[in-house]
Amino acid sequence: MTDTKDQQAIDQLPDLIRDLPVAMLVTCTPQGTLRGRPMVNINTHFQGDLWFLTHEDDPKVAEVRENPQVNVSFASANDRRYVSVSGKASVVQDHNRVALLWTDACEKWFPGGRQDPKLALLHIEVEYAEYWDEQTGVMTELSGLVKQVFQGEAEEQSAVEHEKLDLQKTK
Repeated sequence: MTDTKDQQAIDQLPDLIRDLPVAMLVTCTPQGTLRGRPMVNINTHFQGDLWFLTHEDDPKVAEVRENPQVNVSFASANDRRYVSVSGKASVVQDHNRVALLWTDACEKWFPGGRQDPKLALLHIEVEYAEYWDEQTGVMTELSGLVKQVFQGEAEEQSAVEHEKLDLQKTK
């Protein structure tokens, strides 16, 4: 079970990413090269997973299918706030979820609109997160952060240099 300090760190993560308009998604190409690209942030109700819109024929979709390990980073230089999230990505076809997650900012990136038949979702099961909030002087590492964090299940914290939470999803 998480202690109060750990739970506060977990609870702060959604607030750190909610209002950042763009994230950088990093995938691995079949040749082993890391490749990053901007993604519109539609994660207003973060619950341990991240969601992004994409086109099903985009190269990142093939990269995720070949190697689902990804990194997503968020940054606000003005607020000196930085978040790095890693996990396993999958491609999801769910037009009902697209409708729920769609924002006005999506129009710029997806001019075909939410009814575009090639529109797909990237679903990222978050396994690890680390953030720096220089305004508060906080650096936190969350190891294995997934849905059960929000359901109150967690393993013991391991001793390291800075705060770590081991919240690996039980398989």
